[in-house]
Amino acid sequence: MEFIQDIEPNIEKPIIIAAMQDMGNVGSIVINFINDSLRTKTFRTVKTLFPTYIIDRGGYIDLPEEQWEYKYTEDLIIFGGGKGQPQSNDELNMLCQDVIEVAKKYSAKFIYTLGGFHTNRIFERNPKTFITTTSKELTKQMKGLDVETTPQKSIITGFNGLILGFAKKNDIHGIGMYGELNEPEIPQYRSAISIIKTIEKLTYRKLGDTSQLETMAQEIERKFRN
Repeated sequence: MEFIQDIEPNIEKPIIIAAMQDMGNVGSIVINFINDSLRTKTFRTVKTLFPTYIIDRGGYIDLPEEQWEYKYTEDLIIFGGGKGQPQSNDELNMLCQDVIEVAKKYSAKFIYTLGGFHTNRIFERNPKTFITTTSKELTKQMKGLDVETTPQKSIITGFNGLILGFAKKNDIHGIGMYGELNEPEIPQYRSAISIIKTIEKLTYRKLGDTSQLETMAQEIERKFRN
């Protein structure tokens, strides 16, 4: 992987929100929403040197430009979004370690990650967001904030789970937020909205108007009703 430092932002002790595309595109929807809403600026770029897929244009192929950006605003660093995530364990580990190095460089105390939580529960238009943390003590503190912890033991794969393990190994507090979804193949805008509201509750800051995400959720629902 190639890591490119575009500029040096003047920030100290930020919160880091880091997530990549996953089930229902939840990770990308939330990260892209925050970046658009807060008008964040890019300061570091990550590029993969080997393609994880090709694009068949109908008789000829193109190579995708796979890259992910670190962006910042005030006391936040936002990483990820976009399309896909590394397919090899080596690249995934390198990416997680780079997020940790960025966290240390700017003295970040918290890393938040997020994604989809596949469930058979029928929640209609009100998916819940479940949280898990890097320690029992931190989870106890969260219980006073009217949030629900993950309901059972499970294995969380991919960047949106692994980054919590890297945070724990490096003594950085980490919180994972996972929004319920029934259909992993369909963009899950309501799950994204639920996660955004949870982030706002935990960070005590507004991230923006989610009405456009609500409109997109309604459009998806109309398509599948027809």
